[in-house]
Amino acid sequence: MNRILIAEDEERIASFVQKGLRANGFTTVVAEDGDLALGHALTGGFDLMVLDIGLPGRDGFTVLRELREARVTLPVIVLTARDSVRDTVAGLEGGADDWMTKPFRFEELLARVRLRQRTAARAPEVTMLRSGSLALDLRTRRARAEDRTVDLTAREFVLLEMFLRHPGQVLSREQILSHVWGYDFDPGSNIVDVYVRALRKKLGAERLETVRGMGYRLP
Repeated sequence: MNRILIAEDEERIASFVQKGLRANGFTTVVAEDGDLALGHALTGGFDLMVLDIGLPGRDGFTVLRELREARVTLPVIVLTARDSVRDTVAGLEGGADDWMTKPFRFEELLARVRLRQRTAARAPEVTMLRSGSLALDLRTRRARAEDRTVDLTAREFVLLEMFLRHPGQVLSREQILSHVWGYDFDPGSNIVDVYVRALRKKLGAERLETVRGMGYRLP
């Protein structure tokens, strides 16, 4: 666990946390508002999120709720100026893994991040993703559809893994591009549509649903 998303709109605090985490070997990305934070978190490209509640756009409670509704298990440490018992309980019951109030000491935040590292290290490794009769073996990088074994290219594998980790959730072309091809890929490209068609051809046309104007979904 070394990829951390920092959802914080106060530049001074975001920079302080980012510098401290990077100095301790973590890779970090800062999201300045809730919409951006949610989009990053849904890509599956992070191991933990440090989340402020008072974000512009979607607030932290909304980001957390939508993540958990999408069945995203990304560990979340809330870092906020709100210190009421009601807010703390709401955050923890809403799916936060930890709660810290500002002002804070970086050493304590780092200790809590490392605690999540150890907890993740003890968790059993997931080697198979399933949705109905569709399965993806993360070790052999092969899929099974009904009784057929399906060989995948490297990009097809990453794309199918993304869908299987977010079943029922609409994934936009932008989210897919950023996760599978990287942020520097041309957003005007039709490469996502090409690869979705390729997966449909291999797995069955009914496997991936087009949601017009929004993206694609694994039903």
